[in-house]
Amino acid sequence: MRISPELFFSPLQDASKLILEERTSTNMPDSLLWRLGGMIVFIVPLLAAVVIPLGPGLAVADLPSGIVWWTALMALLWVGVYLVGWGPNSAYPLVGGYRFVAQALAYEMPLAIVIITVGLLGESLQVSEIIAGQSSLFYVVWAPAAFGIYLICASAQAFWGPFAIPMGNDIAGGVGAELSGADRLIFLSGRYLVLVVAAAFAVPLFLGGHHGPWLPGWLWILIKTIGMLFLLVGIRWVWPRLRIDRFEEFAWVVLIPASLVQLFIVGTIVLLIR
Repeated sequence: MRISPELFFSPLQDASKLILEERTSTNMPDSLLWRLGGMIVFIVPLLAAVVIPLGPGLAVADLPSGIVWWTALMALLWVGVYLVGWGPNSAYPLVGGYRFVAQALAYEMPLAIVIITVGLLGESLQVSEIIAGQSSLFYVVWAPAAFGIYLICASAQAFWGPFAIPMGNDIAGGVGAELSGADRLIFLSGRYLVLVVAAAFAVPLFLGGHHGPWLPGWLWILIKTIGMLFLLVGIRWVWPRLRIDRFEEFAWVVLIPASLVQLFIVGTIVLLIR
């Protein structure tokens, strides 16, 4: 299979076009909130990523409550995406913004429960302590259901693949329908950053961080992060896009009960073994 060079240069070309593209506007937009929303979507994953280690002991900030920091920061995506939908004073972006709020109400609860499950396994809220607890066995073995739920919720968090409902074609692109130029570049870059940061955070939570044989720790982190990205991107191709009401039902009927059962099982294991 021949890989075309255009595959690598096309994103750079698209970014250059958006930088040079003239901004368009709508009738009576709230420009401040509109642009603030895009900046929130871009900045939030960068701030959340400071607790993710790049190697043994190589984190920007190894906070005592690192997993709480990550969860709280990523919850601000609600605000950013909704403001991007509200700001242009246009129907389709507003519908997309409301869709993301509904989607967030579905994924946030099971996501929080699986992160609590990992904290319970590691008996800590600190990312480095959670990694240290996986020196012999990764937490994906102890909590496979939590890992699967995390993958689903991470995709929904980045409104990616089957969960790209806020940017649906049926609403002309949804929250991004009126974005143009640098504003569109910032928003789309933030969305991809959310996906990358969610993939990277799964490595210390479930895959042992830097732990692995033979290779340096930083290389193991890179390999595992790329593998997680492949999984998250692959969801886009194997799972058809869901209607928002179907995802809400699936989250409340399946994901939340499954995450609670996984939490109960892990809690029992911790009490009996440790």
